[in-house]
Amino acid sequence: MNSKVFLALRIVFGLALLFFGANKLFHFMDPPPPPEEAVGYWTALMASKTMTLVAVVEILAALSLLLNKYGALMMLILMSVSVNAVLYHITLDMDSIVMGAVLLVLNIVLLYGYKDKYKDLLNG
Repeated sequence: MNSKVFLALRIVFGLALLFFGANKLFHFMDPPPPPEEAVGYWTALMASKTMTLVAVVEILAALSLLLNKYGALMMLILMSVSVNAVLYHITLDMDSIVMGAVLLVLNIVLLYGYKDKYKDLLNG
């Protein structure tokens, strides 16, 4: 992958993760109401503080991308958040799947950009 394209994607993704992770912690933007089918799911996520953990993971991933430190590791960790976001939207809120899909695609593209870092891990 072209290093300038990778740098641009890394910065854009890092800024987006920082913004949305901080929003989960500080609530400066009101989220849209969840669909009726997902209210119980969101109630459980909020009561268990799972969304706080997701926010911390997103902020740490953002900082690692912006500072160019441990980005490969954070993209592996963030993959669980990306996949869960897409699965949530596929099963409970298909109308707003765009952001989850963008998160997953950017995560996969950056994983590919860091592919050299994973060679020893994949050699087993």
